Amino acid sequence: MKYTIEEQVALIERGAVDVISRDDLVKKLKKSEETGVPLRVKAGFDPTAPDLHLGHTVLIQKLKHFQDLGHDVLFLIGDFTGMIGDPTGKSETRKPLTPEDVARNAETYKEQIFKILDPERTTIMFNSDWLGNMTSHEFVQLASQLTVARMLEREDFRERFENQRPISIHEFLYPLIQGYDSVAMKADVELGGTDQLFNVLMGRDLQRTWGQEPQVVVTMPLLEGLDGVNKMSKSLGNYIGITDRADDIYGKVLSVSDELMFRYYELLSDLSSDEIVSLKRDMENGDIHPKEVKMRLARELTARFYDDDAAQAAEENFERIFKKHDTPEDVPEIEISIAEETMWLPRLLVDAGLVNGTGDARRMIKQNAVTVDGEKINDVNYNVKAAGEVLLKVGKRRFGKVKFV
Repeated sequence: MKYTIEEQVALIERGAVDVISRDDLVKKLKKSEETGVPLRVKAGFDPTAPDLHLGHTVLIQKLKHFQDLGHDVLFLIGDFTGMIGDPTGKSETRKPLTPEDVARNAETYKEQIFKILDPERTTIMFNSDWLGNMTSHEFVQLASQLTVARMLEREDFRERFENQRPISIHEFLYPLIQGYDSVAMKADVELGGTDQLFNVLMGRDLQRTWGQEPQVVVTMPLLEGLDGVNKMSKSLGNYIGITDRADDIYGKVLSVSDELMFRYYELLSDLSSDEIVSLKRDMENGDIHPKEVKMRLARELTARFYDDDAAQAAEENFERIFKKHDTPEDVPEIEISIAEETMWLPRLLVDAGLVNGTGDARRMIKQNAVTVDGEKINDVNYNVKAAGEVLLKVGKRRFGKVKFV
């Protein structure tokens, strides 16, 4: 499909907070159209955790928009910077990752991003390829490009300085190194979250210093999590992981508030802006129920990370569980061998893979969110008879059938 420059700009600006600058973007798009040379569009990810969630995919979805327009994506895995630790938004020095952590997490990123991006138009790069070969003289030269006063303009650094909390020198290097990545990659455009604005603007400054045309900066908002307030985060437990089970992705999307639903549509859906506006108008006019609008989004996102059949099965499972109060057909079966006659329920939930730890199990039990063979249990000291089979349920969607052997 051939897009006009105006249509390209409209798609790029969809959901974006900053485009610096729009005039530069138009010039680059026109030049690309005239020369037939695609833009080089960069986004960097520190491999700080093995699994991505929907909040991460806001940037990846915008990268896909550039690919749909015929441009090339440079997906940067910050294996070098990941060992420093991004100080953005941190009140204290962040613990750096080990090389083993970085390598392991980077591999899982590579597997996950191609659920959204076209591998034929994506180049995966590692910044250790150039940063790892820099001499001490080159690092000193890079450090000379920024003053301490300019660095303290960053809110997080300024607050730490004013509150006499330590700032390590290596943290000052982080935005410089991220900016230098754009020089090494010859990026035409860089994407980042709004919290990364200082860092991505650094790329523009350093490209000018190195005699390159400065990149266009596009920042995207931080997606709110399931609580509708805080940004999506694994530490807050308000996330939807893209490696979650299909049933969980579908069910969690349906739990999003009606107010937040269309923000998810704008930032995550493949529907056009016009289609989303039409969908919202039909809902407000009463022509379509809000639940159906949300189910459509849940199907789309579940299918993206699995396939259409899995999305359909997830929907049928949801309807079966929540409308008919039934048990899903594909309850995982777990065999557990134990010498004792009983087993402590929190430990059983952990061993069955239904919770992250005994602390999580206690919390769910206290919230009346755990049933054993259909009976709600609210006693954290409850012991299950270790014989035969037992059906466990945690929350609304997590089931497990344990067979004691």
